[in-house]
Amino acid sequence: MQLIALPGIPRVAPGADLVGLVLDGLVRADTALQTGDIVVLAQKIVSKAENRYVELAGVTPSARALEIAAVAEKDPRIIEVILGESRAVLRQVPGVVIVEHRLGFVMANAGVDASNIEHAGERVERVLLLPCDPDGTAAALATALRERTGAAVGVVINDSVGRAWRNGTMGIALGSAGFPALYDRRGERDLFGRVLQVTEVALADQIAAAASLVQGEADEGRPVVLVRGLSWPREVPHSNAGALLRPRERDLFR
Repeated sequence: MQLIALPGIPRVAPGADLVGLVLDGLVRADTALQTGDIVVLAQKIVSKAENRYVELAGVTPSARALEIAAVAEKDPRIIEVILGESRAVLRQVPGVVIVEHRLGFVMANAGVDASNIEHAGERVERVLLLPCDPDGTAAALATALRERTGAAVGVVINDSVGRAWRNGTMGIALGSAGFPALYDRRGERDLFGRVLQVTEVALADQIAAAASLVQGEADEGRPVVLVRGLSWPREVPHSNAGALLRPRERDLFR
């Protein structure tokens, strides 16, 4: 398997043609899309293209935002934006608020972030939200790439998140299309002939994590990665990243 960071991806502005950016990056990388390839795009460039900015000057904190901000030691305006993106607040400690995002993710600060976005000065003046519909955007990008190249490819929109009981962040798939995001291997046999009972592979998350190694986490500026050479049985049905969300009734951890 190859992981190829597409070079020369420019800073993304609202309304940017992400498909065009990918195709231009492929030219600079001296390659072209092939059926079976997967294109991984960092959440930040997707959110920027969708103009998911919120200007903090226009945010008025509610009483609840002020209360949570006092515990979390964060700007109450940012807390208000977090609340607007959340179904429920699960935990709050200095520096972080753990929420159930409106899209179903359990994550820190609802993905609301001020890093790697443009500000007029040192002060945080605006924040960036997650894409409106990551699975829908991934599907639209996969369709557009196939129409413009003839190659049937997969798309992943990835982001870095923390995990329960583990230090550090890693990449996960917020959205995906064009391949089985959740690869169900139950019913297959292991090396000793025992039938697998619970094995479901989070293929989209594995791809997202691998791509994040190439993308970097700071100022690397490599937001698009081409994944080539990954294979899975073609009879396995496709699913999107929404399939990776554990239903609340089966969630034993909250």
